[in-house]
Amino acid sequence: MKLSLQQFNHLAPADATSLLLTCCTSTAWATELVSHRPFTDIDNLLTHSDNAWQQAQSNEANLLEAFDGHPQIGNVDSLKEKYRDTQDSAAHEQSGANDAEDEVIAALAQGNQDYLDKFGFIFIVFATGKSAQQMLDLLLARIPNNHATELANAAAEQNKITRLRLQKLLGAA
Repeated sequence: MKLSLQQFNHLAPADATSLLLTCCTSTAWATELVSHRPFTDIDNLLTHSDNAWQQAQSNEANLLEAFDGHPQIGNVDSLKEKYRDTQDSAAHEQSGANDAEDEVIAALAQGNQDYLDKFGFIFIVFATGKSAQQMLDLLLARIPNNHATELANAAAEQNKITRLRLQKLLGAA
């Protein structure tokens, strides 16, 4: 569903909140953002979104609520489906790459489970435009972090995801 910013500004508060929760499942973020309507333009909305997210981060429960809105990448079959187009777009790929891709996908599934076991929340990353190998590299680079560092990393990635979803929702992306 795409709306104009003007349409969004005129929604009932409950409807606007419900719509925002499709972009980020933090109730504190959505409620705070709705309270700042009307927005003059998409940049004004994004600035208020960033500020609302900054406030929401003061409570770990708000972050976990937002992270829970993402599916866990842990099923090998769903990972193969997600990254199937990546191998098609790589013209230089050789015939043996399919086996390597399966290995990457299996490693990504295992890494996601290891991450969840260590931190208690799923691996959050702005995935747009990233291959399975890039995702695995990011996951492996972040898994040695301590809880506080990784919570901050995941929160920053969540904000990038939310900003893109808002832009798509309002036809600005």
